[in-house]
Amino acid sequence: MGAPATSLAPLRRFVVAFTQLIERNPEEALVLKEGRAILSRLLEEDSWLPDDYAQPHPDHYQQYLLHCDPLERFSVVSFVWGPGQKTPVHNHTVWGLIGVLRGSEASTRFQRSASGALEQVGSREVLHQGEIDAVSPSIGDIHEVSNNEAGRTSVSIHVYGANIGGVARAVFDPATGREKPFVSGYSSSAVPNLWDRSAERRAALTAASLG
Repeated sequence: MGAPATSLAPLRRFVVAFTQLIERNPEEALVLKEGRAILSRLLEEDSWLPDDYAQPHPDHYQQYLLHCDPLERFSVVSFVWGPGQKTPVHNHTVWGLIGVLRGSEASTRFQRSASGALEQVGSREVLHQGEIDAVSPSIGDIHEVSNNEAGRTSVSIHVYGANIGGVARAVFDPATGREKPFVSGYSSSAVPNLWDRSAERRAALTAASLG
C-alpha cells in the first residue's frame, strides 16, 4: 500500500527524531520549540507522502494517521483539504504543531469570554507551504481551520501530544459557545510501513556485489 519504503525515509527520520525529543524531555515548551525545527525539515519536500494519505474527500476534510508512538505520547497525521473545506470550531486538549506541506490553510483562533461565549482572537491567519503554527491549552487551543486554496487541495502535517484520534475533545457553537463532545478517529485504517528497509538493503547488497 502506498509508495515504496525508500520514499518514506524523511518520515522515518522525523519519527525517530521526535521520539528522541520526547524521550529526552517531554516538557511542552521544549517540545514545541525543538519539535518545530524537526517538523520544518519534514516539510522541505513532499514526495515522501504516499498518495493514499493525500487523497481528498468530496464532502469533508480527511485525517490520515501516519504514525502513533507506541506509548501514545505523540501522533502524526496528514490533514487533506479539498477546496472550500473547513473544520468546525474545535479544541485539542493537548499540544499540537501544524505545518503546511502543500497549498495553504487559514486559521481563526477563539477564546472564551467571562460569560462563556466565544470571542475571536486576532485576525484570520494564513499558513503557506513550510510554515508552522502551534496550539495547546496553555497558549490557545480553540480554532477553526480551512483550506485557503480556492481551486486545489491543501495538505498539512499535524503532530499532537497524544493519540489524537482517540482523544475526547469538543466542537463549539461560535454563536453561543456551547460545547459538543467528539472523538475524531482517523480516515484511514492503516499506516505507512516505515520500517520495511528491504528495498534499500537489497540495493546495497547488489551494489556491493557489483563493486
